[in-house]
Amino acid sequence: MTGYEHPTVVVVGAGAMGCVFGGLLAEGGLDVTLIDIWQEHVEAINRDGLRLSGHGGERFIPLRAITDATAVAPPDVVFFQCKATANAAAAESAKPLFANPATVAISFQNGLGNEEEIGAIIGADAMIAGLTAQAAILEGPGKVRNFAALPSYIGEIAGGLSPRVEQLAAAFSRAGLETHASAEIMRQKWSKLLVNTAFAGTSGITGLTLGEVIQHGQLSVVARRAMEEAAAVAAASGVALDAEARRVVFDQIMAGAARNNKASVYADLSAGRRSEVDYIYGSVIRLASRHDVPVPTLGVLFGLIKGREQAMARERASGS
Repeated sequence: MTGYEHPTVVVVGAGAMGCVFGGLLAEGGLDVTLIDIWQEHVEAINRDGLRLSGHGGERFIPLRAITDATAVAPPDVVFFQCKATANAAAAESAKPLFANPATVAISFQNGLGNEEEIGAIIGADAMIAGLTAQAAILEGPGKVRNFAALPSYIGEIAGGLSPRVEQLAAAFSRAGLETHASAEIMRQKWSKLLVNTAFAGTSGITGLTLGEVIQHGQLSVVARRAMEEAAAVAAASGVALDAEARRVVFDQIMAGAARNNKASVYADLSAGRRSEVDYIYGSVIRLASRHDVPVPTLGVLFGLIKGREQAMARERASGS
């Protein structure tokens, strides 16, 4: 039996999604360690267990949390669930986890470019791409609310299925985190990115929920234009995405719990943090420039968020 069939797991970045993934896998019997730089959060988890509420009911899940990657033995798999803006620092700090050449890394982060950035530091051959439909919020030190049981996907960046991906997907699913092996993970990541481009700015800047954006006449038009521009960039990059699927995505959001969610950009801006828009809009805009695809809507949304980040940085510097 390989380590991929009952893997030890380390989660780098114990924010909302890192805690949900780590908590569910630990609850399902896997050996899980969380790594995060927030000392109070780490101490609360070690003292009381991770409090997971919302979907599945409230419970406390015992698992280990640390601040230093050298304090744990190299695992079978490392989840990168830090903010994309912390990729380089997180990957550098996680290098000791890859002393075993069989250790693999999975990025479940939003946007494009995360796997390349992390892989350049820990080794490209170790990288597996992932995406998830899960959503959660961090409510305080050691406290996370999970909104639903939705599927996640993992796959080789180059495409096709591999034994390690199939074994890991099966192991995660057995432990309670529904995960599917994908032969076209990058196509799926592009599909999710289209939704992110529609709402990262329209919800992130306004603070409206996804459902409220869809029901708002002008913002709904902006969101649809953003999604279509991103689809044109995907096509120019060799990834053709289904037009009919794009037409029904807003109906699917309104029919589910996602209509009550806000874009993660809103939480970042509200907290005065840098957002992940360089990996959502920025990555698409760079590809658009390479392929000479016009993306005026994406450019405006990107510019507005970057402008807000600049204003926040000035406010912090001035102490206001």
